[in-house]
This record gives sequence, C-alpha cells and structure tokens, in this order.
Amino acid sequence: MRALAWHGRHDVRVDTVDDPEILNPRDAIIKVTSTAICGSDLHLYDGYIPTMQAGDILGHEFMGEVVDVGAKSTLKKGQRVVVPFTIACGSCYHCGKHQYSACDNGLPADNQDIAQELYGQPMSGLFGYSHMTGGYAGGQAEYVRVPFSDVGPIVIPDGVSDEKVLFLSDILPTGWMAAENAEIEPGDTVAVWGCGPVGLFAVQSAFLMGAERVIAIDHFPHRLELAKRFGAETINFEETATYEALMQMTGGIGPDAVIDSVGLEAHGFFADNVIDQIKKSTFLGTDRPHSIRQAIIACRKGGRVSMPAVYGGFVDKFPLGALMEKGLTLKTGQTHVQHYMPALLNAIMEGEIDTEFLISHRMALEDAPKGYKMFHDDQNVVTKVVLKPDFAAAAA
Repeated sequence: MRALAWHGRHDVRVDTVDDPEILNPRDAIIKVTSTAICGSDLHLYDGYIPTMQAGDILGHEFMGEVVDVGAKSTLKKGQRVVVPFTIACGSCYHCGKHQYSACDNGLPADNQDIAQELYGQPMSGLFGYSHMTGGYAGGQAEYVRVPFSDVGPIVIPDGVSDEKVLFLSDILPTGWMAAENAEIEPGDTVAVWGCGPVGLFAVQSAFLMGAERVIAIDHFPHRLELAKRFGAETINFEETATYEALMQMTGGIGPDAVIDSVGLEAHGFFADNVIDQIKKSTFLGTDRPHSIRQAIIACRKGGRVSMPAVYGGFVDKFPLGALMEKGLTLKTGQTHVQHYMPALLNAIMEGEIDTEFLISHRMALEDAPKGYKMFHDDQNVVTKVVLKPDFAAAAA
C-alpha cells in the first residue's frame, strides 16, 4: 500500500509499504477514505517530538471503511467509522473512569519505558506519533490496523459525508474538552490563545457551554476572521499588546477562563520566546511555552486555565508563583476522545457544531508532502488539509 512516512526533519515521503494485517482478535483493518494533517503533526515535521524513526507512518486523524476484522472485534465489514487518535483498551482502571488517554494497556509493554522515564508514567498509545506513544502506524495511508476496535471507532450513519465527521477523530473532541476543562459558567469571559483548528473548535464550544464573551488571540488575519464568524472578539498580538488589551476589555479583572491552544512552538517576537528559541537551537531546552505563560499572567484571580496544547519536555520561566498566588486551576491532558465522540456526533447531526468550515485544502495522499509544507509555511491560508487516498479515482 501507499503511506506517508517520516524520514527526518521536514522530510516526509509517500512510500510503498507492507499492508497491515490482523495481529490481535480485537483488531480491525480500515480502508482510509479521509485523513487530515493535524497541527500537532507539524511538531513531528519540525523534529520536536523524540523517538521518531525513519519510515514511521504518520497520521492520527482518519476515518474509513472496515475491510477486515478480528474474531473479537464488534465492527462489521463495510461499516464506515471514525477512529479516535487515542488507543485505549476500555477495561483498565483509567478506561473505567473514561480517562481513555491514560489507558494502561494502549501502549505496548516494550514501549512503556520511554514514557516512564520522561513523564513518570506511560500514557495511552497514539496513532502515528512516535515510539514513545507506541510506534503505531498512522492513518495517512491507504489502510491502517486499528487495535481495540471494539472500544474506539464510532460507526457513522449512511448519507453523512466524511468531512462532516472526520474531525471527531481528534480536534473537535480536543476543542470541546479544552472548553470543558475551563469549567465555563454562564456569563463568563473566555480568552483563547491560538486560532488553529483546536482553538477554533474551543471558541465554538465555549459559546455552546454558556460563555458570554470569547476573545480569540492569534496573528493570522484569516484565522481571526474565522473566530469572528462564531461571535468571538479578537486580538492580533502582532498589532496589540495582548495583556494590556485583555485588561482593558475586562475592566482590569482579566478573563474568567483561559485556553492555551498554541503549545510548544509559540510564535512572536517576545523576549522570553526569543530566549526559548535560542535554548532550543543550542539543545538547552525543548519547548517555547510563551502562550501558557501569558495565559496564566492574564487570567483573573480565582480563574481557570485549560491547556489542550501539546508540550513535549521540560520548560523554565514557568509562572508557578502566579498560578499559586492567584489561586488558579490548571487542567490539561491528551483528549479522552472515546468519551466525547457519541455526543459530539449527535451535535453535528443536529447542526449545533460546524466542522466543514475549517477545511481549506483537499489533496490526494500522494500530495501529502506538499500539504505538510503548505501547512507549515502558510498557516494564514492553510487552516486544514484533508487527504483522500482515492482522490484521483473519486475525481474521475
């Protein structure tokens, strides 16, 4: 089959690789009909995430048709399914609490030592996202093996287009959980750093949860316009001092809740960000956490901080004093996708959540390297790239 493989920093290629096979009775094989490039895939593209190996198949946002099943899978051949990016067993202690991204069994035993050393405990497995998260082949491919297929994938009703539901795989549940972790109350003012896909879904979700005002912060004009479409007020941090603007907009109090949807590759010519970039370039640091620092400083006393954004290692200059002295609550984590998929599918079917607005480019799988470069280099224009393995056949 054809699949997109990682070969190094800024080097991804569509290779011919072996077809996946059933390895466990709970497995299923999916023929991928749509897959997307995620903003967190760019962290792999930029070489920020450790334990990648040449030839690793990328992609954790995908859906498709079931073409083969193991003896204990609950799926049936011919069903259309969206697959969550987190790989969870459904029966361990954490899965019992619906904390699927903390699953004890989603990560193969021979990969757990890496995460144990770095984070203290292993997390769940993830598709296409380094050997630290299991070394699983991802979904930017013609076919993919799905472990624990009796727990993860959600069956999509006939007549519903891929593009309406594809983002159930990751970014829609991630944006929703980000807003949920912000513990939004009716009448709240919520500030969202980053108007990428997760940030824009967090904006939508915050309003649905009762926020009176949402303030979206970014520097790409098109993304800020998309946020305005849902009723958000906006701050372009290249034109306006963010902290000062937030204080003015909230009468000096600060937002009730803040959401960091930016993560370890924060942009902007700020003193701390420049120092972080130098440290990263000289192997003295890993992440550029400007956004989470700024969110904590701007949040009102007694407020809530939600951090759905990806961070990979250790950071310094973290405003722990502000977090404590202001009495803030910080909640974060990989998304418990399986927990949110059914309700969010219903919300899409009922027209409560818009998903298709996000797609800016549709491309064949063979054009995936071009899609990565476009997304990396021009995020004002490229909001979401959807790859279609059968794109040429469908067009014909």
